[in-house]
Amino acid sequence: MNIFITSLLFLIPVFFILSRTIKSSKRIPPGSLGMPVIGQSLSFLRAMRANTAEKWLQERIRKYGPVSKLSLFGKPTVFIYGQTANKFLLSSNNSTLVNQQAESSRMILGERNLLELHGADHKRVREALVSFLKPESLKQYVGKMDEEIRKHLEMYWQGKQEVTVLPVMKILTFNMICSLLFGLEEGTRREKFLACFKEMMKGIMAVPINLPFTRYNRSLRQSARVQDMVKELVHERRVQLEQKAWLPDMTLHLLTITFIIRQLANEPAVCEAVLQEQQEIAKSKNSGETLTWADLAKMKYTWRVAMETLRMFPPVFGSFRKGLTDTEYNGYLIPKGWQIFWAIPMTHMDSSIFPEPSKFNPSRFENQASVPPYSFIPFGGGPRMCPGYEFARTEILIAIHYLVTRYKWKLCADNSFSWDPMPEPSQGLPIKVWPRELS
Repeated sequence: MNIFITSLLFLIPVFFILSRTIKSSKRIPPGSLGMPVIGQSLSFLRAMRANTAEKWLQERIRKYGPVSKLSLFGKPTVFIYGQTANKFLLSSNNSTLVNQQAESSRMILGERNLLELHGADHKRVREALVSFLKPESLKQYVGKMDEEIRKHLEMYWQGKQEVTVLPVMKILTFNMICSLLFGLEEGTRREKFLACFKEMMKGIMAVPINLPFTRYNRSLRQSARVQDMVKELVHERRVQLEQKAWLPDMTLHLLTITFIIRQLANEPAVCEAVLQEQQEIAKSKNSGETLTWADLAKMKYTWRVAMETLRMFPPVFGSFRKGLTDTEYNGYLIPKGWQIFWAIPMTHMDSSIFPEPSKFNPSRFENQASVPPYSFIPFGGGPRMCPGYEFARTEILIAIHYLVTRYKWKLCADNSFSWDPMPEPSQGLPIKVWPRELS
């Protein structure tokens, strides 16, 4: 009898612990973490590069539902999607969720980059960037940006019969940042900086295995060089900047310009409407006169074209956040320390939000108030809106103005593109170019 009672007293707490564990495990989202470290990373990266990542995620949704667990880039991860998910991630305070990039991104961009900061540090750096990038400040730089873009077109477009758009847009945007932010003008130093930065960015979305032959390892080496260059430039300019905090956000819109050029070649009616708007502005300017902030405000249709391009081809596929505590979402438990992954195209290409999502239709944005909140998020949303939004808008509009009023073009390659980790058109988007006469 004593043995029975002793056994019972021992088994009751064991049963209680097991029942709690089983109950808790049922609340963790369904799915599989896959192999240690690798998880589903290789499968996901293959889908990204084949431009089938949306399909890859839709298959997960069909199998596991709108919330599922997996392992990406060495970390246990929960995938969520939809407007509710976007709002949850973009509006949650820093006491529950914080910025979290893939391990490869964090190591390459540095632990002090803006995408990793939170709390007081994030607020301080964000406020500094917003101060530099707000409209009141950018108005002073419109003339300088105009000159930089015209200089770029003279060097890389004028007199050319064929241009490969993506690499020259990378050069344009990088030169713009070097000129405006660091005062670093053309020369071997800027060219070296650009070469290192391009190589660094190739490993942003990679399995974090640091071996000499890997893309991740090459990017880490270039990251160290970029960091040294930035430190040297900051020291010279005596400007207080967080290392590399600005670089990824402020270079992504080069992709938007690239894809606008692609879409204008594919959509003659849209191109004609943009041309008409821009020619009206060009006719009001004297020869050699730069654009002004007031001119940009007149480019309403052109900006709708840019927004529709951003909807179909957002500059990043998705992002991560991390739970600081056990977090409840949609009836599931997201354990403390796990990554939460969300994908921008999942709402951008949702037919219940944007009818005929595969059709290029700038009129969707005639009334921006009609677009449901947290469904169009190429620049984030709510308190996590990208501070580089106005900078991107300014450069995009100036660049498109001079491109459509000075040149005509047609595509030399197919319309395919892949994510690596950002969207890249086939062969870098080669085009045949002709000069256009202002009518």
